[in-house]
Amino acid sequence: MTTVRRAVLTLPAAPLGPDNPLPALRAPAGAGAHAVDARTLAELPRDMARGIGRAPLRSLLPAPVRDGYGRERTPADLDAIVIENDRLRVTVLPGLGGRVHSLHHKPTGRELLYCNPVLQPAAFALNGAWFSGGIEWNIGATGHTTLSCSPLHAATVPAPDGGPMLRLWEWERLRDLPFQVDLWLPEDSDFLYVGVRIRNPHERPAPAYWWSNIAVPEERRVLAPADTAWHHGYERGLNRLPVPVTEDGTDRSYPLNGSHAADFFYDLPDGQRRWIAALDAAGHGLVQTSTDPLRGRKLFLWGTERGGRRWQEWLTEPGTPGYAEIQAGLARTQLEHLELAGEAEFSWLEAYGPLAADPATALGDDWAAARADVEGNLEAALPRAAVDAAYTAWREGAADAEPETVLAAGSGWGALEVLRGGYALPGTPFPESTLGPDQEPWRELLRTGVLPPPAKGTGPGAPLVAAPWRDMLETAPADPSTEYHLGIAQWHAGDRAQAVRSWERALRRAEVRWPLLYCLAVADREDGHPERAAERFEEAFADHEDREGGAVVAAALGREAVAALLATGRAGRARELWARLPDEVRARGAFRFLEIRILLAEGRPGEARAVFDAGFEVADLREGAEILGEVWAEVTDEPLPDAYEFRMRPS
Repeated sequence: MTTVRRAVLTLPAAPLGPDNPLPALRAPAGAGAHAVDARTLAELPRDMARGIGRAPLRSLLPAPVRDGYGRERTPADLDAIVIENDRLRVTVLPGLGGRVHSLHHKPTGRELLYCNPVLQPAAFALNGAWFSGGIEWNIGATGHTTLSCSPLHAATVPAPDGGPMLRLWEWERLRDLPFQVDLWLPEDSDFLYVGVRIRNPHERPAPAYWWSNIAVPEERRVLAPADTAWHHGYERGLNRLPVPVTEDGTDRSYPLNGSHAADFFYDLPDGQRRWIAALDAAGHGLVQTSTDPLRGRKLFLWGTERGGRRWQEWLTEPGTPGYAEIQAGLARTQLEHLELAGEAEFSWLEAYGPLAADPATALGDDWAAARADVEGNLEAALPRAAVDAAYTAWREGAADAEPETVLAAGSGWGALEVLRGGYALPGTPFPESTLGPDQEPWRELLRTGVLPPPAKGTGPGAPLVAAPWRDMLETAPADPSTEYHLGIAQWHAGDRAQAVRSWERALRRAEVRWPLLYCLAVADREDGHPERAAERFEEAFADHEDREGGAVVAAALGREAVAALLATGRAGRARELWARLPDEVRARGAFRFLEIRILLAEGRPGEARAVFDAGFEVADLREGAEILGEVWAEVTDEPLPDAYEFRMRPS
């Protein structure tokens, strides 16, 4: 019989550390890596171009940036939930975005996923911390979800067949939408069933995004039922190519045939069964299939050039096998967003399991025959009609079932939204008992119309930016803390001039000034006033420094201030401010790199080279970042060392 139980997974792990204390006023730092240039956009099909242009993020609000991790790993016990029947054992990490860490096929002893042997956060999520491996559930906007390293609510629920089912759910804050992921193993099934639902409880429509990302060993052939794919690389283009053999004669169904990191979004014909598979040289591997609403399928590969290999090492341990990703999403490409009508939902069912195909056919040169062989074996193992029937049974009989045994708790933000909006969300309760210190001031605003100020001498709490909260802030008594939060909500809404006015009013009366000065500095920089921005960043740092605050705020403000001073040619003041940072902050890789930039601005390239030679690691280096190579080129004409090679596109 199927069982669901708690467990502990022990891995070498780098602690997540504290969140960045500064409000995330800007768009994701890596957004450019997923952009499309204007010329390409004009040539795309109209519906695709419309989806790409739908509701781009202007900021990460209200989510915090997560950049407090490092690169030192020690054994850590991670809370896990194991779903198991006689055929499969599934290990889920509820505290880390509900990631499926392992999908083990017991009869053959095969692991169907790429299991990362370490937990190493890296700056790939929209808001920072993310890690590779397993199956992840991406909701929100183009990229890895802000919940990548966050806890989800988890509980057992009756499955459609009467056995136990694991439900994961949370309130996604970028788009203000609740969602759920239900995982179950029918008795004697070789396939894990996953029912997903995204709900829009509001009257207004909302942009919706979903991609299930599945890490598999890269020494595989990836097959999908398509003859063409949309290719997206880090050159910001999007062009349609034949598959598997592209115009240059390369068989792109093998990830190791690619030289640079790239996405291939398969163009599945209407009416075609949705599936994607990754098979080894013996024809064995993983297949993922779904009901029709999950339209898109994708291959992501790192490539064989130095940058892609370095990223593979960065995300795990040197000497371990590499991985690729096969993915499934609501749209044709990850650059698009769909519109979810008010008081409506998107729901579908996915299935994951082993597949055995004839290697002579599935790995042969005849693409049509290879696809037909895989699809025939999939139909024999799990008929399309069975997937559709399982979806109907889940949606009509189990999706709304109330949780029985709570296994893990997520955040209190969903409870706050339910308290404010009075939403009825059968199956995904957000009880008031989950409200915590971050939500308490907002519950008080909801109850009394007054936002309580923070404790004397401390900075403001976590922001909220949705329109109903903004309306309440506009009518609340206008003390500095309320004006600060109102300005953040106005900034999120696109009313930047009014946001600046709110922050300026608050600054006249504020005791703790650095949060407001930081916001005004960002506004200055965005409005094309870099000199004034640098002065305000510097003033914010000094205000916090005078209060003998912690290293977390000092590091965040100092990093911004030094970079802003360097950008305006003020190397002397940048040096002075950098020297005032705590010793343990200046020892971090990101600040060693800032020291190199200061040395170059001072005309001391030899000393800058010495810092490179001594070695450092910028733990939160962004996906697609090329800054290390660019600064190295200012120091020397020598080739960039492998340790600093993270470029993901052709030179």
